[in-house]
Amino acid sequence: MGITDRQKEILDFIGAFQAREGFPPSIREICRALGLASPGSLIRHLRVLEAQGLLSSVPGKKRAWKLTHHRSPFSVPLIGQIAAGTPILAEENREDDLPVDPKLFGADEAFALRVRGDSMIGAQIRDGDLAVIRPQEDAGNGEIVAVMVEGLEPEATLKVLRRGKQNLELHAANPAYVPLVFKGRDMAKVKILGKLVGIIRPAQ
Repeated sequence: MGITDRQKEILDFIGAFQAREGFPPSIREICRALGLASPGSLIRHLRVLEAQGLLSSVPGKKRAWKLTHHRSPFSVPLIGQIAAGTPILAEENREDDLPVDPKLFGADEAFALRVRGDSMIGAQIRDGDLAVIRPQEDAGNGEIVAVMVEGLEPEATLKVLRRGKQNLELHAANPAYVPLVFKGRDMAKVKILGKLVGIIRPAQ
């Protein structure tokens, strides 16, 4: 059984609020965000989402409605350490699911990686940010991509892709880092996982 556009809006708001604040919104906050005059219709939608296992409630609490651990039909998997030899979206690689619709980033599907370090600070991508990636095996010159480098990088990383006639370069957006240059057979060591389409910055 599917959900309505209004129910999807409710799920998206609760998920985004919960991810940002660390706790679920109140009924009043949901109503205000979605422009609802009274909580009556909202409660009916919440009950439907609860019946489908997408929300859970705690009776008697002001902030009673939160996303369940059931995977929402509108979510972006957060990928942790990638298991050797497994597809990027394999279940064992998932660390969590972000309650965000990939279409918000112009993608039919996407995954997210947690940014580590300051190598992309020049592109306004900070340590701890969540990089939203559209899966694809190639990208244009100058685009920011998620890559795995065989024998060099222990996990997926973000880099600016530069292509020459006979080489491939991966650049950081920070002059403190030396570009990685690959020629000939070594170019096959670089596996492009996808293109950066957005950044989610968790609340501090």
